[in-house]
Amino acid sequence: MVLRDETSLPRQTPVTVLALGGNAILQRNQEGTFEEQYENVKSTAIQIATLVNDGFRIVIVHGNGPQIGATVIRHEMGRTKVPPLPLHACGAETQGFLGYIIQQSLQDELAKRGTSRAVVTVVTQVLVERNDPAFKHPSKPIGPFYTKDQRNVLLRDRSDLVIEEDSGRGYRRLVPSPDPKAVIEDKAIRVLVDDESVVIACGGGGIPVIRQGDQLRGVEAVIDKDLAAERLATSIHAESLVILTDVEGVYLNYGKPNQQLLSEINRDELEGYAKKGYFARGSMAPKVEAVIRFLRNGGKRAVIASLGDLGRAIKGSAGTQVTN
Repeated sequence: MVLRDETSLPRQTPVTVLALGGNAILQRNQEGTFEEQYENVKSTAIQIATLVNDGFRIVIVHGNGPQIGATVIRHEMGRTKVPPLPLHACGAETQGFLGYIIQQSLQDELAKRGTSRAVVTVVTQVLVERNDPAFKHPSKPIGPFYTKDQRNVLLRDRSDLVIEEDSGRGYRRLVPSPDPKAVIEDKAIRVLVDDESVVIACGGGGIPVIRQGDQLRGVEAVIDKDLAAERLATSIHAESLVILTDVEGVYLNYGKPNQQLLSEINRDELEGYAKKGYFARGSMAPKVEAVIRFLRNGGKRAVIASLGDLGRAIKGSAGTQVTN
């Protein structure tokens, strides 16, 4: 358990960590062109700029599932011309690319409003344990959705790949997803936040690294961005964690006739539902786990909400509001 020394913190405007779901960058059924992703991010930047203007101190974490999958495909298809890069380096590539478009879009939107706040992207490493059991059980989906026939063709060519059905939406490649233990650049991020900068960090969950003696080494994995957002929010002493996705909030019996939205709930109740298996492993479960960890580790409030409801969610009137 990570506990906070609140007496050592400066008394400034509370810090909110926003974890952006994939729909903030790439919508379902889009091809994934640069122009599509840039336009999606611009829409998201409008909402975030409104919060910044309202005085919120914001740190942004984003996913990279489709993008890192596409990057890996580009490297593999180009291997006859140039050596492919390992998965952790592909993660660093997508951090830079996605951080760039989020940073630029937000800078442009703030400039329209006459707001002088620095926006900065931090290429972030996240520490994992080398003996994490996730390395033996790949579970994190990356890249595009495939049909069953496409899956079979890929496995004929690459028997080392793990490709399984993803929540009834098709088949996706699975890679190891170890549990995040620490954010290497957390102190630098906190300095930037205290200087009133808007920070983009832990993109795609961060670059997974392990310690070898006194050195860091990248490993072949992808970290869940919601769990990484919790590690970052806790380590920089954020007051709120807001996880944004493509549904209204956390549901019991999601997709069934008796589905029920949990509008307000405390941590213990939510944890009870999680232990009973109410939340799907590849979608809502890590978001719920991130919220539980954040509150257990000293966070004040956590929210899971639709991206379109960001303004109302952060002010307490939309999504699933979770407290201790």
